[in-house]
Amino acid sequence: MDPIVIAATKRCPEISFDFAANTFLIKGESYPEDVNAFYAQIVDALEQHLANQKDATIRLDIELIYFNSSTAKVLMELFELMESSAARGNDVMISWQYEEDDDNMEELGREFAEELEHAKFTMKMVKV
Repeated sequence: MDPIVIAATKRCPEISFDFAANTFLIKGESYPEDVNAFYAQIVDALEQHLANQKDATIRLDIELIYFNSSTAKVLMELFELMESSAARGNDVMISWQYEEDDDNMEELGREFAEELEHAKFTMKMVKV
């Protein structure tokens, strides 16, 4: 599957999905006018890709500094796909990066982590 690379805009995050390397990145701000239209291709491609993975190491890095509630739903959908993949025996790591004084993003990361049983979820604070 070809990589998906989307440059960040004011309202949309950078997307870098490298299927051959099993590394996936969402970075920046996410409040597109039509969240479903923006993320549909990404979610579908990841779902198809993960369905064919066996004994693989898979990494999803989330480096968002802001996202809206519609994006939160998409993130949960992505995390559920990763969780299902981990439950099937893949080594799945989700990394949640948040800025030093951003208590809200830290708390959101903790809430997402509570929903996962099989995928490894790590949180990384970065200084700004």
